[in-house]
Amino acid sequence: MPEIQIGQEGAVRTLTLKRPAALNACTSTMLVELREALAAAAADEPTRCVLITGAGRAFCAGQDLSDPLVAPDESAPPKNLGHMLEHFYNPMLLALRAMPVPVIAAVNGVAAGSGANLALACDMVLAAESASFIQAFTRIGLAPDSGGTWLLPRMVGRARAMQLALLGDKLPAAEAAAMGLIARCVPDAELGSQAMAMAQRLAQMPSRALVATRQAMDMSLDLSFEQALAAEAALQSRLGYAADYSEGVTAFKAKRAARFTDR
Repeated sequence: MPEIQIGQEGAVRTLTLKRPAALNACTSTMLVELREALAAAAADEPTRCVLITGAGRAFCAGQDLSDPLVAPDESAPPKNLGHMLEHFYNPMLLALRAMPVPVIAAVNGVAAGSGANLALACDMVLAAESASFIQAFTRIGLAPDSGGTWLLPRMVGRARAMQLALLGDKLPAAEAAAMGLIARCVPDAELGSQAMAMAQRLAQMPSRALVATRQAMDMSLDLSFEQALAAEAALQSRLGYAADYSEGVTAFKAKRAARFTDR
């Protein structure tokens, strides 16, 4: 059985983590399927936004600790956990951050460990009121991975990032929204409709400009103000040559809705 379910609604490609009995915990198979699904969406010109969610009552409980690549075995030498990251998580996460279209996470339940950081690596996160985020790594003697050490301090500052990572406490979705970790907390019954509405809205917008915005935000904290200004100028130079800029200005002057086509 596939561990990623793929759907399409207009210009929105939906990728559903589908191991509900295991709270959608990650396996090597799921990570490969997710990377391949992201690559397929990236190559599909009509797709202009990707929505990632989970089946059942969880978004993703993190790594499946029964996976042979990570499961401790007292009768064998310790496993090299970095192998799992280097060969399965990291290629998937790099593909996610390089997507040529925006990516939304609709967190429908618990997002723990690598599952939490998978959601946070997306461009925008909407979560159900009953959802929660847990940096569960220290509970099993590990440090955050799957991009957590890069994402958390950039999103909420070092002090809050350290609290979340060291204590591994459950963070309710409402609190995650209040501290700026996620974009929005919504009633459970409205998560699917609100996430799809947001995805459809982004799908109508200029993809290149949205992706350039992601790139600029990602690099900004490592740049001086002067360097950030130069980076902005370089991005605007590139975007100014695209058809979407001309269309956007023409539509604005004509007081009509723009029809963006670049990707």
